[in-house]
Amino acid sequence: MVAVKNLPVREALRKALMEEMERDERVFVMGQEVGQWQGTHRVTQGFLDKFGEKRVRDTPISEMAIAGAAVGAAMAGLRPVAEIMTINFAFLAFDALINHAAKIHYMFNGQFRVPLVVRAASGWGNQATATHSHTPEPIFAHFTGLYVGCPSNAADAYGMLKASIRDENPVLFTESIALYPKPGPVPDDVDYLVPIGKGDIKREGKHVTLVAYARGVEWCLTAAKELAKEGIECEVVDVRWLRPLDTALVFESFKKTNRAVIVEESLPLYSFGSEIAAQLQEHCFDYMDAPIKRVSALDVPVPYSHDLELMCFPNAEKVIAAVKEIV
Repeated sequence: MVAVKNLPVREALRKALMEEMERDERVFVMGQEVGQWQGTHRVTQGFLDKFGEKRVRDTPISEMAIAGAAVGAAMAGLRPVAEIMTINFAFLAFDALINHAAKIHYMFNGQFRVPLVVRAASGWGNQATATHSHTPEPIFAHFTGLYVGCPSNAADAYGMLKASIRDENPVLFTESIALYPKPGPVPDDVDYLVPIGKGDIKREGKHVTLVAYARGVEWCLTAAKELAKEGIECEVVDVRWLRPLDTALVFESFKKTNRAVIVEESLPLYSFGSEIAAQLQEHCFDYMDAPIKRVSALDVPVPYSHDLELMCFPNAEKVIAAVKEIV
C-alpha cells in the first residue's frame, strides 16, 4: 500500500515539480521571480538553491518572452515548466501558446514536438481586482493542440502536474489561487500520475449530476453534503481536464441521474458550462428529465469591493438553489 502525506495544494505542486526535476535533467523552470523570490505563490521555494541558475531561470517581466523561449527550448529537446504569475497575464503570451506551441506538431507533420508546461495561478485572488481575477481556462481549451489541466485538490494537483511534465504535448496547467492552502492526502509515490483527459467521480449520487472543475468542485461537494440532509443525492463529476474533455464520464453520470447542474468560476457566455450543456443536449437528450442549470460568475468585471466580489462568484448556496429548481 502506497504511503500518503497530507499536504496543501501548494506543497503538492512543489513536490511534483521537484521530483520531476530530479528524475529528468531536461526539466527546468523559468518565469518571473521563480528563483530569487522563490515563486510568487511559493511553489518554487528552495529550487534555486537546490538546482542552480541553469535550471531555475528568472526571466524579464514579459510573458511573451517567457512563453516564446519555452516553446523554443521544448522544440530543441528540453522540457520547460514556465510559470506565468497569474493566468490574466497569459493573454500577453497568446501568440506563443496558440499560434506556436499548440500548432507546431501539426504544421510540421510531426517533425517537432513541444513538450512544455505553462503553470498559471487562476481565479479569485481576494480583492485582486478585475485585471487579476480571471478564470479564463475555457478560452485556452478552445484551441486544438493545447491540453488544459485544472486540478481541484492536492492529490490531483500532484498527479496531474507530473503527467503534464512527462507528456509530449504542450499543457496549460492552471492552479486555483483559493485552493493553494487547502490540504489533502497525496500519494508518496514518485510515479503517481493522473492520466491526461480522464475525469473523476468525487461523490456518487443518483438524483442530480454536478459537473465542475478546479474550485467549482469544492462548491459542489459542499452543496452535495448539505443536500444529502434533505434526501437529495448529488453525483459530483470533476472533469479535471478541459482538454482533452472526458465527456464519456459526464454522459455516464447524466444517464443515471437525468439532471445536471454545471458549476464554474468563469464567465457564463461561450463557456465551459455552455459546452457541457450542448454536449448533453446533443448526446443524451432522451435521458433528460429537466432543464440543465448553470452556475457561474456574474457577467461583469470582478469588483474590488470585497462584498461585491463575493456576490460576483458562485458558491455552495447558489449550487443548492440551482439543484432545487430541477428536482
